[in-house]
Parts: sequence; structure tokens; C-alpha cells
Amino acid sequence: MNLNQISDNPGARKPKKRAGRGLGSGLGKTAGRGMKGQKSRSGVSLAGFEGGQMPLYRRLPKRGFNKPNRRRYQELTLEKLQKAIDAGKLDTVKEINEATLMDSGVIRRRLDGVRLIGGGEFKSKINIKISSASNPAIALVEKLGGAIVIEETTKVSGARDSNQSDKSKNN
Repeated sequence: MNLNQISDNPGARKPKKRAGRGLGSGLGKTAGRGMKGQKSRSGVSLAGFEGGQMPLYRRLPKRGFNKPNRRRYQELTLEKLQKAIDAGKLDTVKEINEATLMDSGVIRRRLDGVRLIGGGEFKSKINIKISSASNPAIALVEKLGGAIVIEETTKVSGARDSNQSDKSKNN
């Protein structure tokens, strides 16, 4: 058997219906769209329209809220930090901060700061200065004799804070 001898089973592939190609084709004249009306016209989109009934997406309640000026943190797991230490990218004797994490290639971008989160094995004693950290991450680092210093950072990315824009208008 060769590649040129392989074919589908008979009837597996139906020919495409060619609408609007004359009366003899069976789909001539109105091309299967029926007579007149909105749906017979081109350029009509009725997705979600339920004949005047309140559509499903409006019947369901709204859930949640996304704060428009929330801080977006670059997440860093303890496991990833340990891999960087084992690879020799970070020195545990010196204090580790966000700038050293970026310079060593552990994180790509800072966003509004770096958040240290738990997860995976971690066995190094480190002193780290970071924007935010989860409670399990703080507990594990302090259990190993290290220290985490949480520093306040100013918001970098996203929309401007509404308080800042109000202050600038008052001046």
C-alpha cells in the first residue's frame, strides 16, 4: 500500500452545498434562507437574541468585582527561588531584593512589585526584601532562620490611581 492509494470510505466526505447557484442546484434563488425577513438579509447577527424575552446573560446575576486600580504582583514561588539559589544565580549571604531577582533572571518583570508565595521545597536561609509575601512563605523562611522585609512600593502599571488624579486637579 502506498500513500497515493489511501482514500476515505465511500460517503465519508460529502460535497459542500453551493448555495445560490441556480434553481437546478436545489439551493438556488433564496439559497436556503427562506423568504424575506431579517434573517434572510446579509450582515445580521442575532446571537443572544431571544425574541424579545430577557436574554439569559441578562437574567443571571452579576458576580464579583474587579478593582480597576488593583496592584498586580509578579508571583515568585519558594521552589523557583530555591532553584535559582541552587543554580548559583542568587547569593544567600547577601540580601536579595527585587532588583537582584531581575538582574539574575529569576523574574522577567516587576509589575507593581514581587509577591513571594509558598509552594515546593525550600531549604535555604535567606534575607529578602520584597513587596509582598504570603503567610506560608513568611512562616517557612522564618522557620529556616531567614528574614523577610516587606517594603512599600508605589504603583507602576495599570490605570492611574483615582486619588492621584483628584489631587493633581486640585493643585
